[in-house]
Amino acid sequence: MQKINLKNKTVFITGSAGFIGSNLVLELLRTQSPINIVGLDNMNDYYDVSIKEWRLAEIEKCAAKHTDSTYRFYKGDLSDKTVIDRIFADHKPAVVVNLGAQAGVRYSITNPDAYIQSNMIGFYNILEACRHSYDNGASGVEHLVYASSSSVYGTNKKIPYSTDDKVDNPVSLYAATKKSNELMAHAYSKLYNIPSTGLRFFTVYGPAGRPDMAYFGFTNKLLNGQTIQIFNYGNCKRDFTYVDDIVEGVKRVMQGAPEKKNGEDGLPLPPYAVYNIGNSNPENLLDFVDILQQELIRAEVLPADYDFEAHKELVPMQPGDVPVTYADTTALERDFGFKPCTSLRDGLRKFAEWYKIFYNV
Repeated sequence: MQKINLKNKTVFITGSAGFIGSNLVLELLRTQSPINIVGLDNMNDYYDVSIKEWRLAEIEKCAAKHTDSTYRFYKGDLSDKTVIDRIFADHKPAVVVNLGAQAGVRYSITNPDAYIQSNMIGFYNILEACRHSYDNGASGVEHLVYASSSSVYGTNKKIPYSTDDKVDNPVSLYAATKKSNELMAHAYSKLYNIPSTGLRFFTVYGPAGRPDMAYFGFTNKLLNGQTIQIFNYGNCKRDFTYVDDIVEGVKRVMQGAPEKKNGEDGLPLPPYAVYNIGNSNPENLLDFVDILQQELIRAEVLPADYDFEAHKELVPMQPGDVPVTYADTTALERDFGFKPCTSLRDGLRKFAEWYKIFYNV
């Protein structure tokens, strides 16, 4: 493994107004200064833009405290090659973290175009820019880290999910685009010796997260007196992973790139790796809803006498969904000495406390 010291490096983060991206920018400013961070986000309205604007404001506040670091934000689209090429030409990033993507399994069924543009063409633009960063003998990109997803495992029967498992049966277009990213990265790592690491994230949650995720959507509905639907009659398990654990994992992985070396034929072996980042503790959806309810009452988002039973409906499985997700993180522990460990109660407590303040409930 090639160690990378992030101090004084230029890091390019796509999706920097997104849930994981914004938290990564904050963490790098707090712990890796002096550092130069370039962020890109298209600020689309897939969900409430005011949350993205709040995240950007938090970054601006944090950046103002770290005067030895620089932070530059660009509003633009991954799928716009000229934008990507200009950022690479102007800033010459040493580390690239691609977190910009069209997220969501269900949305991919009704809006496939968004996924092809962002997740396929956008990622291709990043790979091409990394490839050309070495032109004319330049040192170029030292490490490309990109978001994959636990959805690549599809309906994998073997649990926990291991990165050694075969992942050739996606059950949504979203999953197919993420698997494609891994394949494209492998090809570019092999052909152009680009050190790349894919991270399969498992059900990320936390404060200022995505409103299309269950914990956030359920909270909105319960507050409005609507009914929440619990899929597969509650017989679903999810490996909920708190955002701070995800960010810590990403930060560590950024600092350890797969090594460039040649094989017996004299040609480069692809400097390529993939890791799971998950809590390795699948929680039943009904238990998850129960903890969420308790924490919403504790944070005074909902009244103590709220009738949850009247607002719950058990329904069949949705297309594109899987019954269980469960991360095997032994490789991450072995190579980076890190294992996510935030309990679901602690994480949902922080979400409920943030929600109360943000929405002024």
